[in-house]
Amino acid sequence: MDISVFEDLLSSPYNRLVQDAMNQGRIPIGYSCTYVPDALLSVGDFFPVRLRAPGISGTELADTYLSSVICSYTRSLLEFVLDDRYDFIQGWLFTDSCDHLRRLYDNIDYLIKPDFIHILDVPHRYSEAALKWYIEEIQNLIDKMAEHFKVTITHTHLQQAIFLHNRVVRALLSIGDLRKLSAPPISGCDFHKIMLVALTTPKDLFLNLIQPIQESLTQHPHGKRNYRARLMLVGGHMDDIAYIETIESSGGLVVADRYCTGSLPELMCISEDNDPIVAIAEHIFMRTACPRMMDQFEKRFQQIIQWITEYQVDGVIIEAIKFCDLWGIESSVLLNELRKKGIPAIRLEREYRLSGEGQLSTRVQAFLESMGK
Repeated sequence: MDISVFEDLLSSPYNRLVQDAMNQGRIPIGYSCTYVPDALLSVGDFFPVRLRAPGISGTELADTYLSSVICSYTRSLLEFVLDDRYDFIQGWLFTDSCDHLRRLYDNIDYLIKPDFIHILDVPHRYSEAALKWYIEEIQNLIDKMAEHFKVTITHTHLQQAIFLHNRVVRALLSIGDLRKLSAPPISGCDFHKIMLVALTTPKDLFLNLIQPIQESLTQHPHGKRNYRARLMLVGGHMDDIAYIETIESSGGLVVADRYCTGSLPELMCISEDNDPIVAIAEHIFMRTACPRMMDQFEKRFQQIIQWITEYQVDGVIIEAIKFCDLWGIESSVLLNELRKKGIPAIRLEREYRLSGEGQLSTRVQAFLESMGK
């Protein structure tokens, strides 16, 4: 299985598939949160690009505008924007997911004054009233996109975008489910590369890439056995392949990825039977992916317990970027609840850019030893 093409596509935001799509006159929309309805951004000529800062070496420019207690993910994105690494983006879409990303929205709007920038107001609790509110937010976004880009967005266009989203989800699930096997044919690091490419390239072009990988893995579904423990990685935004690589080089195998850019609970199909706007809105709420949803901790916790069984997880690593308000609180509560259940768990604080690989490796090895692995 050769996934070198995925590594090449992740080296820069302006990758080959993005270039190909733009050469066809298609419109890239940048976004930074799971609560952005990315299926909506695949309507017509639009395609979504999840924002990352691969290979970031410092945030000197961003530090001029953002406080030192703003998370390094937010500062890294602003650094890339100010360094013109995202000058190909033709529209920006944010949510009020946290104060840090709201500051990113404010600074991009103030500093580069993009022609199209929008922030979605997403409720923090689930209720019928909140769902109605979010449906109205999505409709307002559709109207604004249609007016600015001079396009027509019909329910048929939305249904086609949902079909495309679901095709990608099913392809990724067919690979992700193989990680439940006792000898998975793919490492957590390699699976993460595939997930990131799915989030940062046009979905139709991604499908052309994933098909041979999907066929190869399903035909040869057994692989890695030389690991000490099966691990679940839980936390906020994660797009650092080297972080997972360090964990796995220390003897662990990441078989489940419950974080913002992971497969759990990200990989869920959208209903193809309902009104498409309602279906997209319900899809966002049903995932309960983030601790920003204030009344959903118990549901998130029970999902984690279920996945621990499904993926035969030996231990849980909770990662949180320093100064992340949401995961800073959630990780402590989650750690305590997992330990009450007798599930080995460890909390690791990190920066967006990987540093201290030796320390990370040492802590992971000590964690494995504490489990008797």
